[in-house]
Amino acid sequence: MAGVVVTDLGRRPEIPSGRPALSPQLGPEGLPPLPEIHSNTIRTQVFTHRSYFARPTHIFEDTPEDPSPDNEMLEHLGDTVLNLIVTDLIRSDYPYLRVGPSTKVRALVVGNPTLASISVRYQLPERLLMHPAQAITLKASTNIQGTAYIGGVYSDRGLQIIKPWLCPLFRPYIAEAYRHVRVQHGLSPDPTPPATPLSPGGGRPAPSHSSATIGHLSLFNQHLQQQGKTIEWVWRDSEGQGTRTTPIWVVQAIVGEDCVGRGRGSTKKAAKNEAAKEGLARLGINVSPPMGHIPISASSL
Repeated sequence: MAGVVVTDLGRRPEIPSGRPALSPQLGPEGLPPLPEIHSNTIRTQVFTHRSYFARPTHIFEDTPEDPSPDNEMLEHLGDTVLNLIVTDLIRSDYPYLRVGPSTKVRALVVGNPTLASISVRYQLPERLLMHPAQAITLKASTNIQGTAYIGGVYSDRGLQIIKPWLCPLFRPYIAEAYRHVRVQHGLSPDPTPPATPLSPGGGRPAPSHSSATIGHLSLFNQHLQQQGKTIEWVWRDSEGQGTRTTPIWVVQAIVGEDCVGRGRGSTKKAAKNEAAKEGLARLGINVSPPMGHIPISASSL
Protein backbone atom coordinates (compact mmCIF):
# COMPACT_ATOMS: atom_id res chain seq x y z
CA MET A 1 0.00 0.00 0.00
CA ALA A 2 3.04 2.23 -0.28
CA GLY A 3 2.46 5.57 -1.93
CA VAL A 4 -1.31 5.53 -1.35
CA VAL A 5 -2.81 8.80 -0.15
CA VAL A 6 -6.04 8.36 1.77
CA THR A 7 -8.54 11.16 1.17
CA ASP A 8 -11.86 9.51 2.14
CA LEU A 9 -12.38 11.63 5.22
CA GLY A 10 -16.13 12.10 4.94
CA ARG A 11 -16.94 9.25 7.30
CA ARG A 12 -15.28 8.10 10.49
CA PRO A 13 -13.66 4.67 10.19
CA GLU A 14 -15.56 1.78 11.74
CA ILE A 15 -13.65 0.95 14.90
CA PRO A 16 -14.68 -0.74 18.12
CA SER A 17 -16.99 1.08 20.48
CA GLY A 18 -15.63 2.80 23.59
CA ARG A 19 -13.59 5.98 23.88
CA PRO A 20 -13.97 7.81 20.56
CA ALA A 21 -10.99 8.25 18.30
CA LEU A 22 -9.57 11.70 17.62
CA SER A 23 -10.83 12.89 14.26
CA PRO A 24 -9.17 16.17 13.25
CA GLN A 25 -9.69 18.00 9.97
CA LEU A 26 -6.81 16.81 7.81
CA GLY A 27 -7.40 18.94 4.72
CA PRO A 28 -7.89 17.89 1.10
CA GLU A 29 -4.53 16.11 0.90
CA GLY A 30 -5.65 13.55 3.48
CA LEU A 31 -3.17 11.31 5.26
CA PRO A 32 0.44 11.39 4.09
CA PRO A 33 1.42 8.36 1.98
CA LEU A 34 2.77 5.25 3.66
CA PRO A 35 6.53 4.86 3.28
CA GLU A 36 7.43 1.62 1.56
CA ILE A 37 9.06 -1.28 3.40
CA HIS A 38 11.75 -2.57 1.05
CA SER A 39 12.57 -5.81 2.85
CA ASN A 40 10.22 -8.62 1.90
CA THR A 41 10.96 -10.40 5.18
CA ILE A 42 10.10 -7.38 7.35
CA ARG A 43 7.05 -6.53 5.26
CA THR A 44 5.67 -10.08 5.65
CA GLN A 45 6.38 -10.03 9.38
CA VAL A 46 4.56 -6.70 9.81
CA PHE A 47 1.32 -8.26 8.57
CA THR A 48 1.64 -11.63 10.34
CA HIS A 49 -0.38 -12.00 13.53
CA ARG A 50 0.95 -14.43 16.13
CA SER A 51 -2.19 -16.57 15.73
CA TYR A 52 -1.13 -17.43 12.18
CA PHE A 53 1.72 -19.70 13.35
CA ALA A 54 0.21 -20.35 16.82
CA ARG A 55 3.56 -20.43 18.57
CA PRO A 56 3.55 -21.09 22.33
CA THR A 57 3.50 -17.90 24.37
CA HIS A 58 5.44 -19.18 27.43
CA ILE A 59 8.82 -19.24 25.62
CA PHE A 60 11.31 -16.89 27.30
CA GLU A 61 13.55 -16.34 24.27
CA ASP A 62 13.70 -17.50 20.66
CA THR A 63 16.75 -19.23 19.25
CA PRO A 64 18.85 -17.48 16.58
CA GLU A 65 17.99 -20.27 14.15
CA ASP A 66 14.23 -19.94 14.66
CA PRO A 67 13.14 -16.37 15.53
CA SER A 68 9.46 -15.62 15.93
CA PRO A 69 7.93 -14.77 12.53
CA ASP A 70 4.99 -12.70 13.81
CA ASN A 71 4.67 -8.94 14.25
CA GLU A 72 4.66 -8.69 18.05
CA MET A 73 8.28 -7.54 18.33
CA LEU A 74 7.79 -4.98 15.54
CA GLU A 75 4.66 -3.73 17.29
CA HIS A 76 6.63 -3.37 20.53
CA LEU A 77 9.35 -1.46 18.69
CA GLY A 78 6.79 0.69 16.86
CA ASP A 79 5.14 1.68 20.15
CA THR A 80 8.45 3.04 21.40
CA VAL A 81 9.23 4.90 18.17
CA LEU A 82 5.73 6.39 18.04
CA ASN A 83 5.92 7.61 21.65
CA LEU A 84 9.29 9.22 20.91
CA ILE A 85 7.98 11.05 17.83
CA VAL A 86 4.74 12.20 19.46
CA THR A 87 6.48 13.36 22.66
CA ASP A 88 9.01 15.35 20.61
CA LEU A 89 6.20 16.90 18.53
CA ILE A 90 4.27 17.94 21.64
CA ARG A 91 7.42 19.53 23.05
CA SER A 92 8.03 21.32 19.75
CA ASP A 93 4.47 22.61 19.21
CA TYR A 94 3.64 23.35 22.88
CA PRO A 95 7.01 24.05 24.54
CA TYR A 96 5.48 25.45 27.75
CA LEU A 97 3.00 22.62 28.36
CA ARG A 98 3.60 20.97 31.73
CA VAL A 99 4.41 17.27 31.99
CA GLY A 100 1.02 16.22 33.40
CA PRO A 101 -1.12 17.72 30.59
CA SER A 102 1.51 16.69 28.04
CA THR A 103 1.16 13.07 29.16
CA LYS A 104 -2.63 13.27 28.73
CA VAL A 105 -2.24 14.70 25.22
CA ARG A 106 0.11 11.90 24.26
CA ALA A 107 -2.21 9.25 25.73
CA LEU A 108 -5.08 10.50 23.54
CA VAL A 109 -2.92 10.56 20.43
CA VAL A 110 -1.35 7.10 20.81
CA GLY A 111 -4.45 5.47 22.31
CA ASN A 112 -5.90 2.39 20.60
CA PRO A 113 -9.05 4.10 19.21
CA THR A 114 -7.04 6.77 17.36
CA LEU A 115 -4.39 4.36 16.10
CA ALA A 116 -7.09 1.95 14.98
CA SER A 117 -8.87 4.68 12.99
CA ILE A 118 -5.60 5.61 11.27
CA SER A 119 -4.88 1.96 10.45
CA VAL A 120 -8.34 1.57 8.94
CA ARG A 121 -7.85 4.66 6.78
CA TYR A 122 -4.60 3.17 5.50
CA GLN A 123 -6.40 -0.16 4.94
CA LEU A 124 -3.75 -2.00 6.94
CA PRO A 125 -6.10 -4.55 8.58
CA GLU A 126 -7.06 -5.90 5.15
CA ARG A 127 -3.50 -7.19 4.72
CA LEU A 128 -3.25 -8.99 8.07
CA LEU A 129 -2.42 -12.72 8.05
CA MET A 130 -4.19 -14.49 10.91
CA HIS A 131 -5.67 -17.80 11.94
CA PRO A 132 -9.18 -18.12 10.45
CA ALA A 133 -10.64 -19.08 13.83
CA GLN A 134 -9.62 -15.68 15.27
CA ALA A 135 -10.49 -13.52 12.29
CA ILE A 136 -13.74 -12.16 13.76
CA THR A 137 -12.17 -11.42 17.15
CA LEU A 138 -9.14 -9.70 15.66
CA LYS A 139 -11.20 -7.55 13.32
CA ALA A 140 -13.16 -6.35 16.36
CA SER A 141 -9.97 -5.50 18.25
CA THR A 142 -8.49 -2.02 18.54
CA ASN A 143 -5.04 -3.58 18.46
CA ILE A 144 -4.68 -3.14 14.70
CA GLN A 145 -1.10 -3.21 13.51
CA GLY A 146 -0.35 0.44 12.78
CA THR A 147 2.46 0.36 15.33
CA ALA A 148 3.81 -2.85 13.76
CA TYR A 149 4.06 -1.01 10.45
CA ILE A 150 5.90 1.83 12.19
CA GLY A 151 8.28 -0.71 13.70
CA GLY A 152 8.77 -2.30 10.29
CA VAL A 153 9.60 0.98 8.57
CA TYR A 154 12.01 1.89 11.38
CA SER A 155 13.74 -1.50 11.17
CA ASP A 156 13.98 -1.32 7.40
CA ARG A 157 14.80 2.32 6.74
CA GLY A 158 15.49 4.10 10.02
CA LEU A 159 14.29 7.23 11.80
CA GLN A 160 15.16 9.50 8.87
CA ILE A 161 12.24 7.97 6.92
CA ILE A 162 9.89 7.62 9.89
CA LYS A 163 9.92 11.29 10.97
CA PRO A 164 8.88 12.85 7.60
CA TRP A 165 5.90 10.46 7.63
CA LEU A 166 4.76 10.56 11.27
CA CYS A 167 5.29 14.26 12.00
CA PRO A 168 2.76 15.61 9.45
CA LEU A 169 0.49 12.63 10.17
CA PHE A 170 0.18 13.16 13.92
CA ARG A 171 0.51 16.95 14.20
CA PRO A 172 -3.26 17.58 13.65
CA TYR A 173 -4.10 14.77 16.09
CA ILE A 174 -1.88 16.41 18.71
CA ALA A 175 -3.58 19.76 18.14
CA GLU A 176 -7.03 18.22 18.69
CA ALA A 177 -5.86 16.30 21.78
CA TYR A 178 -4.39 19.54 23.17
CA ARG A 179 -7.80 21.21 22.86
CA HIS A 180 -9.49 18.25 24.59
CA VAL A 181 -7.08 18.36 27.53
CA ARG A 182 -7.48 22.12 27.92
CA VAL A 183 -11.23 21.59 28.35
CA GLN A 184 -10.55 18.84 30.91
CA HIS A 185 -8.56 21.39 32.92
CA GLY A 186 -11.41 23.90 32.88
CA LEU A 187 -9.91 26.12 30.16
CA SER A 188 -11.21 27.27 26.81
CA PRO A 189 -10.26 24.95 23.94
CA ASP A 190 -8.23 27.61 22.16
CA PRO A 191 -5.82 29.71 24.23
CA THR A 192 -5.34 33.42 23.75
CA PRO A 193 -1.66 33.95 22.89
CA PRO A 194 -0.18 35.91 25.82
CA ALA A 195 2.40 38.64 25.45
CA THR A 196 5.82 37.43 26.61
CA PRO A 197 7.94 40.51 27.45
CA LEU A 198 11.64 39.93 27.81
CA SER A 199 13.46 40.59 31.04
CA PRO A 200 15.55 43.81 31.13
CA GLY A 201 18.71 41.89 30.23
CA GLY A 202 17.01 40.03 27.37
CA GLY A 203 16.83 36.27 27.12
CA ARG A 204 14.21 34.62 29.31
CA PRO A 205 10.69 36.08 29.38
CA ALA A 206 9.79 38.03 32.48
CA PRO A 207 7.53 36.14 34.93
CA SER A 208 3.88 36.45 34.02
CA HIS A 209 1.42 37.91 36.51
CA SER A 210 -1.76 35.90 36.14
CA SER A 211 -4.88 36.56 38.14
CA ALA A 212 -3.97 33.67 40.43
CA THR A 213 -0.71 35.35 41.46
CA ILE A 214 -2.45 38.66 42.27
CA GLY A 215 -4.30 36.92 45.13
CA HIS A 216 -7.95 37.84 44.59
CA LEU A 217 -9.06 35.39 47.27
CA SER A 218 -6.99 36.88 50.09
CA LEU A 219 -7.92 40.42 49.06
CA PHE A 220 -11.60 39.47 48.91
CA ASN A 221 -11.49 37.94 52.40
CA GLN A 222 -9.68 41.01 53.73
CA HIS A 223 -12.32 43.46 52.46
CA LEU A 224 -15.17 41.37 53.80
CA GLN A 225 -13.54 41.13 57.24
CA GLN A 226 -13.11 44.91 57.31
CA GLN A 227 -16.84 45.26 56.64
CA GLY A 228 -17.73 42.70 59.30
CA LYS A 229 -19.25 40.35 56.75
CA THR A 230 -18.85 36.59 56.43
CA ILE A 231 -18.68 34.51 53.29
CA GLU A 232 -20.12 31.08 52.63
CA TRP A 233 -18.68 28.91 49.86
CA VAL A 234 -21.36 26.79 48.21
CA TRP A 235 -20.10 24.02 45.95
CA ARG A 236 -22.20 23.05 42.96
CA ASP A 237 -22.41 19.85 40.96
CA SER A 238 -19.79 19.83 38.19
CA GLU A 239 -20.70 16.46 36.68
CA GLY A 240 -19.56 16.18 33.07
CA GLN A 241 -17.20 19.15 33.31
CA GLY A 242 -14.03 17.22 34.07
CA THR A 243 -12.54 13.77 34.26
CA ARG A 244 -11.77 11.35 37.07
CA THR A 245 -8.15 12.49 37.13
CA THR A 246 -8.88 16.18 36.43
CA PRO A 247 -12.10 17.21 38.22
CA ILE A 248 -13.65 20.62 37.74
CA TRP A 249 -14.80 22.41 40.90
CA VAL A 250 -17.70 24.91 40.71
CA VAL A 251 -18.38 27.28 43.62
CA GLN A 252 -20.57 30.26 44.56
CA ALA A 253 -19.49 32.97 46.98
CA ILE A 254 -22.52 33.82 49.18
CA VAL A 255 -22.46 36.98 51.31
CA GLY A 256 -25.61 37.37 53.34
CA GLU A 257 -28.31 36.14 50.98
CA ASP A 258 -26.62 37.30 47.80
CA CYS A 259 -24.33 35.43 45.44
CA VAL A 260 -21.52 37.89 44.75
CA GLY A 261 -19.29 35.64 42.66
CA ARG A 262 -19.04 32.34 40.83
CA GLY A 263 -15.93 30.40 39.91
CA ARG A 264 -14.74 27.15 38.42
CA GLY A 265 -11.30 25.57 38.27
CA SER A 266 -9.27 22.38 38.35
CA THR A 267 -8.70 22.85 42.12
CA LYS A 268 -10.91 24.22 44.88
CA LYS A 269 -8.50 27.08 45.47
CA ALA A 270 -8.55 28.06 41.78
CA ALA A 271 -12.36 27.99 41.74
CA LYS A 272 -12.59 30.15 44.89
CA ASN A 273 -10.04 32.58 43.44
CA GLU A 274 -12.17 33.03 40.30
CA ALA A 275 -15.28 33.61 42.43
CA ALA A 276 -13.35 36.12 44.57
CA LYS A 277 -12.24 37.95 41.42
CA GLU A 278 -15.87 38.35 40.36
CA GLY A 279 -16.84 39.33 43.89
CA LEU A 280 -14.23 42.09 44.02
CA ALA A 281 -15.54 43.48 40.73
CA ARG A 282 -19.12 43.54 42.08
CA LEU A 283 -17.90 45.34 45.19
CA GLY A 284 -16.27 47.97 42.99
CA ILE A 285 -12.73 47.08 44.07
CA ASN A 286 -9.99 47.29 41.49
CA VAL A 287 -7.03 44.98 42.00
CA SER A 288 -3.74 46.88 41.87
CA PRO A 289 -1.13 45.66 39.39
CA PRO A 290 1.72 43.57 40.82
CA MET A 291 4.94 45.09 42.09
CA GLY A 292 7.22 46.10 39.28
CA HIS A 293 4.41 46.42 36.75
CA ILE A 294 4.25 50.05 35.61
CA PRO A 295 1.30 50.94 33.40
CA ILE A 296 2.12 53.14 30.41
CA SER A 297 -0.34 55.86 29.47
CA ALA A 298 -1.00 56.80 25.89
CA SER A 299 0.43 60.31 26.49
CA SER A 300 3.80 58.87 27.46
CA LEU A 301 4.26 57.03 24.15
